[in-house]
Amino acid sequence: MICITGAGGTVGTAVLNQLKQTDAQFRVAYFSAGKADRARSDGIDAAVIDYNQPDTLEAAFAGCDKLFLLGPNALNQTELELNAVAAAQSAGVQHIVKQSVLGAEGESYSLAHIHRPVEKAIEASGLAWTFLRPNSFMQNVETFMSESIRAEGVFYSASGDAKIAHVDVRDIAAVAVQALTDANHEGKAYSLTGPDALSYDEIAAELSAATGRSIAHVSLPPEDLKGAMLGSGMPEPLADRMLDLERYFREDNASSISDDIEVVTGNSPRRFKDYVREIAGTGVLDADT
Repeated sequence: MICITGAGGTVGTAVLNQLKQTDAQFRVAYFSAGKADRARSDGIDAAVIDYNQPDTLEAAFAGCDKLFLLGPNALNQTELELNAVAAAQSAGVQHIVKQSVLGAEGESYSLAHIHRPVEKAIEASGLAWTFLRPNSFMQNVETFMSESIRAEGVFYSASGDAKIAHVDVRDIAAVAVQALTDANHEGKAYSLTGPDALSYDEIAAELSAATGRSIAHVSLPPEDLKGAMLGSGMPEPLADRMLDLERYFREDNASSISDDIEVVTGNSPRRFKDYVREIAGTGVLDADT
């Protein structure tokens, strides 16, 4: 039995959808009772978890030998995921597949500082492990950029002309499913990237070509981008975390291309231009009227 945490998020949903295409038995774990109820109504084994209450984690993990660990984007994410690791040990989980971040092993930026201590705890736990270390998601266009694209035809960063090998979350999920269903991936860490490293200006050009709109990228000074994030209600520690990620990009740490997705799945990773063509007709990037 496999337990999927983060099942309501972008990656977790993709993992769930792909696991449904296999013969694997699985349980989904949600923070939201409503989401768990909806899953059950669809015939899916579901549990409600609260990372601050380890007993809920142990109950969700009970009877599962494998765990997909994708913790919440919270200020104390490290602590919460460490709670999950301890609960997994208590519940008898044998193998943790953890979603981490690109370059976690180097611990050279804020997100790596969040994830690497959890990786180390898993390594020390005696459990089998697989670490997925993805680059920035292509789907961030929809999640974080679409509002300003619809309203202004613009999206913002503090990345300058940095190139980033964005990865499609469906390819991350495909690697996760392989790791959860095939023991050959135990003890391995995979860097997951797309096949192209693009600047945000190049992404804007791809968006414009796919939508027929004029969409631009504006690179702001970090302090201006922080002001905008704070103005939108983002807590300052989270804004600082995101700004440090932008620094990591500017220092050319996210442009390298890995072949790990193809090695694990046998399929080439999706290209950004193809992803954009898929979403162009959905209305998510259409101008507000």
